[in-house]
Amino acid sequence: MKTERPSPRYSDIDSWEPADIVDALIESQFAAVAAVHAARHAIELAVEAIESRLRHRGRLVYVGAGTSGRLAVQDGAELMPTFSWPQDRLLLLIAGGKEALLQAVEGAEDQIEHATELVQRHGIGPDDVMIAVAASGTTPFTLACLREAKRRQALVVGIANNPDTPLLTEADYPIFLDTDSEPIAGSTRMKAGTSQRIALNLLSSLLMIQLGRIYEGLMVDVQATNSKLVRRSERMLMHLTGRSGQDARDALAQADGSVKLAFLLLQSCDLDEARRLLDRAGGQLRGAMELMAQRGANKPDLKDASQPSIDGPRLSPDQNDMGLASDAPQQRGRG
Repeated sequence: MKTERPSPRYSDIDSWEPADIVDALIESQFAAVAAVHAARHAIELAVEAIESRLRHRGRLVYVGAGTSGRLAVQDGAELMPTFSWPQDRLLLLIAGGKEALLQAVEGAEDQIEHATELVQRHGIGPDDVMIAVAASGTTPFTLACLREAKRRQALVVGIANNPDTPLLTEADYPIFLDTDSEPIAGSTRMKAGTSQRIALNLLSSLLMIQLGRIYEGLMVDVQATNSKLVRRSERMLMHLTGRSGQDARDALAQADGSVKLAFLLLQSCDLDEARRLLDRAGGQLRGAMELMAQRGANKPDLKDASQPSIDGPRLSPDQNDMGLASDAPQQRGRG
């Protein structure tokens, strides 16, 4: 197994100077990026299939154990505040449950029967998509979840760092990340972990863009759960429409914080009409604008280079409830 095999390149790494160690580890991280780049077509194909399954219904299910499980949970949890992905359409399954987010849970990744029971308990089925992640490609918990989900006709994406392993050969859409040996043999939190984090980020970001939750590079579906994000919502509207901060605040208040609805309100729609347009467009702001133009409404003002910019990196608000699977079954969402 590649990820477990010692690498001659790093055989005497413990005798190197600290600066040389840092340089070598940075080099290994570039190798992780290259592995994802090589898998970009597989990621694109997977997103295309996921989008068609989740366009109107179904849940997105993340599965993993250990480092891979924690990375999967992190990616899934960020979809709610960043893209307003409904919590009842998100299921996060990690071997060992919430405790495994902070520390290793002995034997959790070997619990095959528990994994199968979790998939059954949560009613994972034909409407749903499972993303299963394991560096080895053979982790029993993850593989059992994948097999049961596939048996129940869910769409299954497998992400692994070893070729020709069951997680890849049995997935509907395999994504092989060829990171080879680790600088510290078997420590898959290193190159393998980095590649998984990037691949998950690309996959979920592309999916949300395709589902219309991004407009002109902006998080128009963001949940403004703190003052920083409220201000960001205001700046987005000012940037997109050229209107004043007060106009943006008034529109957001009328739209209950929805940037998309507020944008349409600032294009002379009333609230009911804005909701109808978004509903007909499947939640896509660009599609709603096209429908509005077809109905003879004024086209939205183009953004002006002189308008305020959206500055500062995106930081998701802290989430107390990460949407992890509990002992009670979740209801399947339809919106």
